[in-house]
Amino acid sequence: MSERVVVLDYGSGNLRSAERALARAGADVTVTDDLSAAAEAEGLVVPGVGAFAACMAGIEALGAGPVIAERVAAGRPVLGICIGMQVLFEHGDEHGVVTKGLGLLPGGVTRLPAERLPHMGWNTVHAPVGSVLFAGLPADARFYFVHSYGVTEPAALAATGAAVTTAEHGAEFVAAVERGVLSAAQFHPEKSADTGAALLRNWLATL
Repeated sequence: MSERVVVLDYGSGNLRSAERALARAGADVTVTDDLSAAAEAEGLVVPGVGAFAACMAGIEALGAGPVIAERVAAGRPVLGICIGMQVLFEHGDEHGVVTKGLGLLPGGVTRLPAERLPHMGWNTVHAPVGSVLFAGLPADARFYFVHSYGVTEPAALAATGAAVTTAEHGAEFVAAVERGVLSAAQFHPEKSADTGAALLRNWLATL
């Protein structure tokens, strides 16, 4: 029996590609802005593309922040993708404007210190021993990234007990994080071909 997964529609893009990828991975998936469905599903996916501030504005307009937080507190799995990962942190700093995030993970999102931005294309990652998301994936597995901002203090995040996967573009940054029922990826698993599909299957297996 496939697990019921909701992709939260709060006005951000890229919803349908996430829906298709999750369905191919074996989920019974629905894209909706219905907060009751988001609260009750076995798994909730928080997507996001574009700017941190715009995504937070959409989440706040829908009133979805407390639902996401309550799911995590109740031990119900959440997966953030791209900006959907970034908004889980305490704040985002874009062009000198600081926007408050959901605060479910410690730290902030800042511009990557790289000569070439955005960081766009395929990149390898370094997953910690015991990672659930990356279980069974080879060390040279590549994932598809599109972003100019990230969490550039992975050691501080790991010190809180989170399992932190890193990548490099100008500096080391958080490529994925796993802490209890809260999982997130800076890259797009739905655009990462077979490796992304394997990661989504690993997440669905935890539901």
